[in-house]
Amino acid sequence: MPQTTIVFDLNETLLDFSALDPLFADAFGDKGVRRTWFAQTLQNAMAATILESYAEFGELARVALDMTARKRGVNIDDERKRRILRGMSSLPPHGDVRGGLERLHDAGFRLAALTNSTEATARAQLEHARILERFELVLSADDVRRFKPAPEVYRMAAERLGIPIERMLLVAAHGWDVAGAMHAGATAAFVARHGSALNPLEPEPAYVVHDVVELADALRRAA
Repeated sequence: MPQTTIVFDLNETLLDFSALDPLFADAFGDKGVRRTWFAQTLQNAMAATILESYAEFGELARVALDMTARKRGVNIDDERKRRILRGMSSLPPHGDVRGGLERLHDAGFRLAALTNSTEATARAQLEHARILERFELVLSADDVRRFKPAPEVYRMAAERLGIPIERMLLVAAHGWDVAGAMHAGATAAFVARHGSALNPLEPEPAYVVHDVVELADALRRAA
């Protein structure tokens, strides 16, 4: 049996945020604002961790939505805001995800999820995407009240999984998440989704792939 435990990021890595584009087109007149809003959400999370303050990720997303609207001089009514924020819990998986997870599961890999969202939100997301049953554990940065890429988050995941962190493979479509995992002592795989890129100043991850199916095939060959 493979010895590596695979831990997946959720938002944008497994779940397709482009499903929110019609809601942003309706609210802002530009579906591309969705990327600006989520970048602001991540910036808020990283700032909170550096400043040692904390609010749940969903609250940071709500605040980021208000900040994005103010920056663009747009007034969004409460119902449109609610639709966008509710939409985060009902995202579809990317087209490769179910097949890739099935290949990894059938090959005997342990699979877990690790997200900046709360565990309740993550479970709702995975259940809606019909992939919850593939994961042994659903782990949240909320448990340590710090957000990825803080090392405490990855170390918590390894501890909860009962493994040395060097046996944990973090899979993400975010260069900062991949770098955070490697700095904490884990190995990492980068999924090069559209619009994502690695930081060339950081070490190269063990795997760079286009989707989860490609990752599954590479890991099965290496096992």
